[in-house]
Amino acid sequence: MTKTYHFIGIKGSGMSALALMLHQMGHHVQGSDVEKYYFTQRGLEQAGIKILPFDEKNLQADVEVIAGNAFRPDNNIEIAYADANGIAYKRYHEFLGTFMRDFVSMGVAGAHGKTSTTGMLAHVLSNITDTSYLIGDGTGRGSANAKYFAFEADEYERHFMPYHPEYSIITNIDFDHPDYFTSLEDVFNAFNDYAKQVSKGLFVYGEDKELRRVTTNAPIYYYGFNEGNDFIAHDLLRSTTGSSFKVSFRGQELGEFKIPSFGRHNIMNATAVIGLLYTAGFDLNLVREHLVTFGGVKRRFTEKVVNGTTIIDDFAHHPTEIIATLDAARQKYPSKEIVAIFQPHTFTRTIALLDEFAEALNQADAVYLAQIYGSAREVDHGDVKVEDLAEKIIKKAEIITVDNVSPLLEHPNAVYVFMGAGDIQTYEYSFERLLSNLTSNVQ
Repeated sequence: MTKTYHFIGIKGSGMSALALMLHQMGHHVQGSDVEKYYFTQRGLEQAGIKILPFDEKNLQADVEVIAGNAFRPDNNIEIAYADANGIAYKRYHEFLGTFMRDFVSMGVAGAHGKTSTTGMLAHVLSNITDTSYLIGDGTGRGSANAKYFAFEADEYERHFMPYHPEYSIITNIDFDHPDYFTSLEDVFNAFNDYAKQVSKGLFVYGEDKELRRVTTNAPIYYYGFNEGNDFIAHDLLRSTTGSSFKVSFRGQELGEFKIPSFGRHNIMNATAVIGLLYTAGFDLNLVREHLVTFGGVKRRFTEKVVNGTTIIDDFAHHPTEIIATLDAARQKYPSKEIVAIFQPHTFTRTIALLDEFAEALNQADAVYLAQIYGSAREVDHGDVKVEDLAEKIIKKAEIITVDNVSPLLEHPNAVYVFMGAGDIQTYEYSFERLLSNLTSNVQ
């Protein structure tokens, strides 16, 4: 393994995870990026992976170049040099499409829930056998002896099209990324094209009417709560410590399973993982054993307690995800007031789903809104303000700023759920500082 993988933009969450995975598998890895500190570089530095400034000299003859999607010839000297000198490079998803051919690959796609489900699949699988994996929260692990590869398949800009996995889960199809997809039908077509590339088994949520339309040459297994699915979750028991349920496969009972997580969506994620691993021939007793120890992934219902007050941090940035997160909060904290603090992510998504956002946020007991987080990839911000969303929410929705989160203190028996994909954590940290400075507990 004398070849060196060179990552242009190695500090990106997906890129750093891939770099770490390849390093752990015994490959030579280096990368380049801006000098600004990003939390992703800590793991790279601990592994001894060299991080260089952008420079044409980094592209030596013995390197295989992997380029981050954010970089182009007009904004990066290495990409420009590579194009001018005929140096080949692959984008992250293009590289993965080739890389996974050496493994039994298991993908997880879907508009929502793919990171949590990939994390669950990777956790269970890697505890049973040698497995390499890449998760969308920036987590990666490489094993030099791995037979299996579990990964998250992202639909944005059809990035999952280079992937041809043996097995795949698709959690749902929903309209999102309106800056790229033109309609729900456009989203469906992308997922349907991806599904056709699965060879041994496709596991789809059977109560999603769009997923019922998907066609592929691989066997299709439907999972869900209702009759008419192949894998059915039933006898649900949702408590303040987690969820337990039984699973049957075409009339055959597979037994009871427990997960230490909350919300009906996590029961579905687990059912998909159980169905895939059962079909792939794994011992369900081992699957059952390791589901119990899955602690979740980054920024998916991540909890902390500050001065006696419970704070939940979640990546939810789509109405469907907001509903799922609030459902999970009510399961774990049935006697608490559920306070939602939400930051809309991208102007295009806010415009496209304004009514749906309002309907989802009405599931909370109180709602606070942060200013819309615009994405660098948005050319047109459109004519929408966070006040437009506030007006549509039935419950009084108050707009807060990072500098003044004190209105949140008006709820004496609350759990605070911070949701968003932008910089909502700056609001959360501001609230934590406020709580820490209080002389008495706020409960």
